[in-house]
Amino acid sequence: MTAATHSTLFPQVPDSADAVLEGLDPEQREVATTLRGPVCVLAGAGTGKTRAITHRIAYGVRAGVLQPSSVLAVTFTNRAAGEMRGRLRQLGAVGVQARTFHSAALRQLQYFWPKAIGGSLPRLVDRKIQLVADAAAACRIRLDRGELRDATAEIEWSKVTQTVPADYALAAAKAGREAPRDPAEIAQLYSAYEDLKRGRGVIDFEDVLLLTVAVLQDRPDVAEQVRAQYQHFVVDEYQDVSPLQQRLLELWLGDRDDLCVVGDASQTIYSFTGATSDHLLDFRTRHPGATVVKLVRDYRSTPQIVHLANGLLAQARGRAADHRLELVSQRPAGPEPVYTEYTDEPAEAEGAARRIRELIESGVPAAEIAILFRTNSQSETYEQALADAGVPYQLRGAERFFDRPEVRKASSSLRAAARFGGNDSLLDDAVDLPSQVRAVLSGEGWTPQPPAGSGAVRERWESLAALVNLAQDFAAASPGATLGDLVAELDERVNAQHAPTVQGVTLASLHSAKGLEWDVVFLVGVAEGMMPITYAKTDEQIEEERRLLYVGVTRARERLHVSWALARAPGGRPSRRPSRFLRGLRPGSGTAGGRTAAGGSGGVERGFGNGGTVAAAPRRTQRTPARCRVCGRTLTDAGEMKLMRCEGCPSDMDEGVYERLREWRAVQAGRSGQPAFCVFTDKTLMAIAESVPDDERELARIPGVGARKLNRYGADVLAICAGRSVEGVDEES
Repeated sequence: MTAATHSTLFPQVPDSADAVLEGLDPEQREVATTLRGPVCVLAGAGTGKTRAITHRIAYGVRAGVLQPSSVLAVTFTNRAAGEMRGRLRQLGAVGVQARTFHSAALRQLQYFWPKAIGGSLPRLVDRKIQLVADAAAACRIRLDRGELRDATAEIEWSKVTQTVPADYALAAAKAGREAPRDPAEIAQLYSAYEDLKRGRGVIDFEDVLLLTVAVLQDRPDVAEQVRAQYQHFVVDEYQDVSPLQQRLLELWLGDRDDLCVVGDASQTIYSFTGATSDHLLDFRTRHPGATVVKLVRDYRSTPQIVHLANGLLAQARGRAADHRLELVSQRPAGPEPVYTEYTDEPAEAEGAARRIRELIESGVPAAEIAILFRTNSQSETYEQALADAGVPYQLRGAERFFDRPEVRKASSSLRAAARFGGNDSLLDDAVDLPSQVRAVLSGEGWTPQPPAGSGAVRERWESLAALVNLAQDFAAASPGATLGDLVAELDERVNAQHAPTVQGVTLASLHSAKGLEWDVVFLVGVAEGMMPITYAKTDEQIEEERRLLYVGVTRARERLHVSWALARAPGGRPSRRPSRFLRGLRPGSGTAGGRTAAGGSGGVERGFGNGGTVAAAPRRTQRTPARCRVCGRTLTDAGEMKLMRCEGCPSDMDEGVYERLREWRAVQAGRSGQPAFCVFTDKTLMAIAESVPDDERELARIPGVGARKLNRYGADVLAICAGRSVEGVDEES
């Protein structure tokens, strides 16, 4: 028996601990009953991760193994924390704390501040942007509204990555961040901002975590009191933790290991905020005795949608891709995803609106339909198309297009120019409506070329560019139209948005859609330049764009529509092409590059030395203990397991093969622009040089040589082992 993951309603509270386990699949049951020691749950999209961890807590409480007040469950949004508390109540686990990192830290800080520091906790500022503006003024740095937002985001990133002002420039360069201003200016601004906060006696959102970490580090008595209170931790969405949140978690834990983390590296889409999946992927290394449970049974999406999601990840590269999970749909078959190519963006929006109206007329609730796009600036076209089609909608995670401050200000400027433009020197050389609009909006920050990088400056430019494009389209449709006519058109568009929105179709960016799901999803604008976005340059940025599309695909339960436009405007040059991520996946697009679709399967892997469980369910799979091939001792160290021998046991490594492998690895790393260890680690090279495999089967048995690396590097490695020539590497003498 299984249940759709979006259902949180239970007819009654289970009458016993065993009743809590009813309805869980074998892997979910394993999560629920493994109550001691470190546990890592790798949970694919739609596999019921929240169900598994809430039942785990409830089972432990109802079985008397966990005291409710000793459990702290942390996640990243108030909505997720509230959902978790609601589910725990329905399962009879009252008294468990389910909070965000910040909420839990703030509660502790408020309680311990008088004892650890003295006096009352400084006031927490709701919005730091005004403080940043004051700091900029003190530094005599002029920032427009967009730059102010981006500078604020840089300060937030610095604090969650524990970067001090003096180290900002170097850290930003190392992380490949596009600073909104010269890094030295941002560092100066960051320093002035911190001074200003101290002078005014206030703290910000990030300070809550930083100060809690400082108190726990500096006051062992306080740390022990917190650890006496909370003895069992559960962390949801663990792929999104920042270095600062990880440090706080470590301080909460102390030297204990009663920790359960849940995450999916393939859904890491917030790296620009400081989030990293490294903590999730390194969990087994930090906790060699951990039990790892993989949830791959997808209860959300049809097999057709799951097949596309798996295909997207099968082409992925990088560390997160090496740990991907291959989902297995548990739902009946549904329609194949629909791929549609349109001549231009308005036609794409009208096509989506038309299909949505047909779906609603056929009985699909409007609230079960979503249009997902890459950037908020794309929303206006779809807002207008839905309004024209008489379809109610609601915008999630962003302001309506015409409510955005830059759009309202630009509209006011256009209205003023329409009234008094004859006295404006900006319009002297403007010969037609589009050039008049470009002239007016140039004063608001529009430029012919988009700004480099992402963030608020780019979003602001995109909004203004949408108005420029609208003027061009309006002039083409109405030759001789004046600036006043355009302003009237804008007013009509604003008024057209007054349709009811509560039960409407959801319009959302892919980032804001994380954690949500609908029966029908329209993924729009899936073209090169938008998916991946133009400013995604590095391999890491491209792969995050792929994961973002994966998140979008896995929001759909039953129907998925994927579309793109060949041109921006009607009559424009059809120069666009579908996203590279769809290559080999949509009909007629050739063969997918990269590896096969096989990924990590579901099941359980137990760490060595892990404690027992309460009424543990039968294991699905169990890894055979790794043993030294020289002395036979059980291996637990990750490096030793790669070598398949103890560090102290004698090595029979072929030194010549090892040196040629290192030389070859350096060439490969140089070509890909990656560190050498991303090709193969030293331990893996040593293991290859010790075994000197003769064929792919033998090579594949070596830890560290997965399917992707076997496909990419296998031929070269086997040639080196056989003493044959490989490009860029001298033959063995």
